[in-house]
Amino acid sequence: MEDVGFAAISRRANEWLVVPGAAVVLIFVFLVFPILWSLWMSFQVGRGMNFAFGGFANIVRLTQDPVFQRALGNTIVFFVIQVPIMLTLAALMAVALNDPTLRFRGLFRTAIFLPCVTSLVAYSALFKSMFADAGLVNNVLLSMQLISEPIYWIRDPFWAKVLIITAITWRWTGYNMIFYLAALQNIDRSIYEAARIDGVPGWAQFLYITIPMLKPVILFTSVTSTIGTLQLFDEVVNITEGGPADATLTLSLYIYNLTFRFMPNFGYAATVSYVIVVAVAILSLIQFYVARDRRTQ
Repeated sequence: MEDVGFAAISRRANEWLVVPGAAVVLIFVFLVFPILWSLWMSFQVGRGMNFAFGGFANIVRLTQDPVFQRALGNTIVFFVIQVPIMLTLAALMAVALNDPTLRFRGLFRTAIFLPCVTSLVAYSALFKSMFADAGLVNNVLLSMQLISEPIYWIRDPFWAKVLIITAITWRWTGYNMIFYLAALQNIDRSIYEAARIDGVPGWAQFLYITIPMLKPVILFTSVTSTIGTLQLFDEVVNITEGGPADATLTLSLYIYNLTFRFMPNFGYAATVSYVIVVAVAILSLIQFYVARDRRTQ
């Protein structure tokens, strides 16, 4: 009897992958072709499957679309505020947890890293419940007399942004901390010992020894965090659904709405998606330029 189980299918797939050119075909079908198709779609206009070539009509529409401009502004706010806060916290936590005299270091590292392996939907639902009008956060703040009335975290435009920034910072700080921690453990401790002998204070060691040594890792985390923040979707759709009044609407959520919630406009949605591509490219180039080694110039 012929073996048609999963193992046999996997074995035959592996045998096919070693065929010369097979990997190239797969890359073209699943990577290159979708990119080219989306680029072609960005020049199409029309609703649903009834679309035709429209030239630069979608690009012109971007400049006249207040919802897109609001989504772009919200995404920029999240990027400008959240990414520096998150990376700074990650670096400080890594330095603190790299102290060999600290007890229970493994426990603290695990606790801080755990949020990034938590289900996106589960933790978003938890945050939505905790920050409800009568949720845990408001009850604690009221009991401590830090506020006189509940904060409308989800219904107020300003506090909704604060909630989203808090949520993504809580989830991804530990993820970036692991990279910094791994890099710190590769720095020779004799450098810090020599600095202490010379009387260099701790804050100066952090600024003039730790930060320069972490430059490659800082660049990596900055680029990946930039990409992740500009593509922000899960937290927004699960906690605030882009509200109130589009106060937390992001570019990725707007693309989703154009494709699935409104009358499908695949061409315009593709155009908005390329705004993210261009923004990521520009910001990444700026980060690479700022982090370049000036000694080689």
